[in-house]
Parts: sequence; C-alpha cells; structure tokens
Amino acid sequence: MQQNSLMKSTLVYCILFVAAAMSVMLYYAATKTVGVTDLAQDEVVSSPPSGETAPVTPTQENEISINRAEKNTNYFCVPMPEGVKAEEVVLENHYMDKELWVGIGSARAQDYEDFYKTNSVYGNCNNVTDGRFELEEERICLRFALTGVYEYRSIFEDQTLYVEFVPSKEVYEKIIVIDPAYGGDERGVTVDRVMSKDITLDIAKALKTMFDESDIKVYYTRMDDNNPSSADRVDLAMETKADMLIRIEVSGDENSKLYGTSAVYNSKYFIPGFGNVELADLLEREVVTSISGKAGGLIESEPSDEVLGSATVPAAAIRVGYLTNSQEAILLQREDYIKRIAEGIYNAVVKAYEQREK
Repeated sequence: MQQNSLMKSTLVYCILFVAAAMSVMLYYAATKTVGVTDLAQDEVVSSPPSGETAPVTPTQENEISINRAEKNTNYFCVPMPEGVKAEEVVLENHYMDKELWVGIGSARAQDYEDFYKTNSVYGNCNNVTDGRFELEEERICLRFALTGVYEYRSIFEDQTLYVEFVPSKEVYEKIIVIDPAYGGDERGVTVDRVMSKDITLDIAKALKTMFDESDIKVYYTRMDDNNPSSADRVDLAMETKADMLIRIEVSGDENSKLYGTSAVYNSKYFIPGFGNVELADLLEREVVTSISGKAGGLIESEPSDEVLGSATVPAAAIRVGYLTNSQEAILLQREDYIKRIAEGIYNAVVKAYEQREK
C-alpha cells in the first residue's frame, strides 16, 4: 500500500517537472528565438550597440548603410524590423558572385524598406564591402557583397541576425568544385537545337542529388544558364581551397563516326602524389564503366584552355561523348544516361579521396 502511494507521488512529481520544463522552453522560444535556416548553434559575443553612434548615410536609395565604427562584436550584425521571426529569415550563399543574401519573407516586406533606409548594419564588417536591399515578391532581400567566398554561422536573437564568416575549409574536410562548361551565349557543340551547355548542366544537377547525401562539399560554378568567366571558375577552387576541380564538357567533330568518352588534363602543372593525370584517368575509367561506353583516352589540354591551364589544384575535364555522333547524341538526351554519367563522376571522386588517404 505504501509502495503504491510512493509510486503515485513520484508520478505526480514527474508530471509537474515536465510541465515546468515545457513552460520554460516555451517562454525561451517566445523571448529569445534561435532558428535561422542552416543555423549553427553558437553564442553572441556581445550585445547590439546602443543608438548613440550615428549611422553611416547611404549614397544610393536602396543602399544599406554600414557602421564600421561599431566593432564590439566578432559578428556581422544585421538588425531586423520589429515582428520578424527567425523562421522568416533565410541565408543564401551566392558564392560565385561573392555575395551573402539575407531574405526576409513576409507579407509586410514593403514596410521594411524604410527600416533599412534608416538602420545600419554593424559589428565585424571586415568581410563586407557594401550592401543593398531589393524588394521581391513577398520578401525583402538584403544583398551584401563580400571580399571572398565564405560559409556562415548565424544566430537570430533580440531582433538581430548575427553572422560569422567562416572559411570553407574550417567547415568541410572534403571540398570539390564541379564546373559545367559553357553557359549563356556559349552553347558548346550544338546539333539540331541540342546544346552542350544544357547537357553539362543536367549532369551537374544529377551530381548535386548524389553529393548532397555525402560528406563531400561541392561548389558548382553554375547551376543555371549563365556563363562565368574562366577566371571566376578557377577562382572558386582557389577561394574554397578545393581538393579538386572537375570540368564537364561535350565533344564534337566533323567526323560524325567519332564517339566515346575521354578526359583532359594539364601536363605542364605537376602535382606530386595525386594530380591532374591521376584525376583524369579516374574520371575516364569510372564514367566509361558506368555507361558501358568506349574509352577515348587521356588528352593533354590546349594552351587556350584557361580553366585547366590556370588551376593549381588537381583538375581535369571529362568529355562525356560526341554530340555530333547521332547515336551518342540520342543517349546524351536521356535522363537515365545522364544519371549514369553522374554516377561515374561521383565514383571517381570517392575513389580519388581513397587514393589521397593512402
């Protein structure tokens, strides 16, 4: 009897404890929200500055003023309009443009325009060159130009977004750059309205699906129909300290009977251990195996190849087939064939890391 009474008392105390804990959690969530997309849990070094320091006057109507005098925190601080919640804030890493976009989605987005005309960003602004805001459909987007390519740790607290800029290698152990060739006005080999630029982009998108489930961080030089300069493509690998750069190309020739997969490398830049030729060899072998195709061999890059010629990390281009060959052209338009090409590239990267670790 006494034992039953003790058990009931214990149960009551447990229920009361859980209820109290839930109340504290709900109060904390209501008063101190932390929950920005891809947010890394961290602590703010210091509190926001007081209103005593005069803001920097913007020179353009949509420019965000930057108060570089207020440096009492290690974070780049973006004040948020009253009522904005953490779940309405999205950070976008536009690394090819070296920009951080902070999107605030709300039906009240138009009301926030005046807020950013009169409120400055502040804190550690060393990595920020300028800022501007743009009104979009149901959101306002704050666009900050940066000095380089970074990853971010962020906190939303006390109506302020705190952002820490972090070099890629401090966040990811394994980093590669995938470079879908061509884009924009540069279509590559084109046959009957089938363009190489679309094929390389489709392969990159298939690769993204695979790499997103892995422990390998991938930066893509393009994921739409634009055409970054050769310098920008190479610069991405340099900025992120990538372990390798893989370019995706499509072949073409006046001889329509030519077909097969080949890989291109720069023999003039030697990297001890695992370098350009080793990467090219892996790419060719794995893609050919994946598609059950014909190996076209390894090819030395031309002096005019600015991407492979300038890269100082292991770099190679995989030429996935001839668009000028009628049979291969049909294959290169098939979704399942694109996926198999991507699987070959993915397998080559995995084996490349295995070789590097030996």
